[in-house]
Amino acid sequence: MRPGESFVSQPIRSLQTMLRTLAEHDDRYKVVIPDGVYGAQTMNAVAQFQRNHGLPVTGVTDQQTWEAIVPRYEYALVHVQQAQPVEIILNSSEVLCSGDSNPCLYVAQSLLLVLSQVYGSIGAPTMSGILDDSTADSLSSFQALIGLPMTGNLDKVTWKHLALHFPLAANLAQRQAQHDGRSG
Repeated sequence: MRPGESFVSQPIRSLQTMLRTLAEHDDRYKVVIPDGVYGAQTMNAVAQFQRNHGLPVTGVTDQQTWEAIVPRYEYALVHVQQAQPVEIILNSSEVLCSGDSNPCLYVAQSLLLVLSQVYGSIGAPTMSGILDDSTADSLSSFQALIGLPMTGNLDKVTWKHLALHFPLAANLAQRQAQHDGRSG
């Protein structure tokens, strides 16, 4: 709920969006609909914020109030948005092959580990950052599962499919763990 470009030169709507984000993160704040009108709803939300933070309770957003809202909004925004994705960059023709060592392989091995827990046909790789035999076997099994050539290498196409399959597999693994916890 970050103020977008459309909120430039719209300080009231920006304020309301920040207050709404605070309310999504912490129920001590009042929910505001970002309508661009500084009405009773906005005044009440500002007054609540001021009360919560030991500021003079006026319901008016002065400089002191604004400067208190902004860092709390930025903190809350991290918690209400999705986690920051990690982008792995493989050059267009880069292929990691048997024996290669690369920090990206730790991530690929982690993805493969989760996939191995969900899909029985994939063996768990070694967590080494090296494309060793166990990682190559895991990659080959994964490639066979999704219909790619079984090279055991990590290229951009295999990486793309690992990244696409991981969220579902991680969700399934988490649900299974929760289920196992309830029935155990």
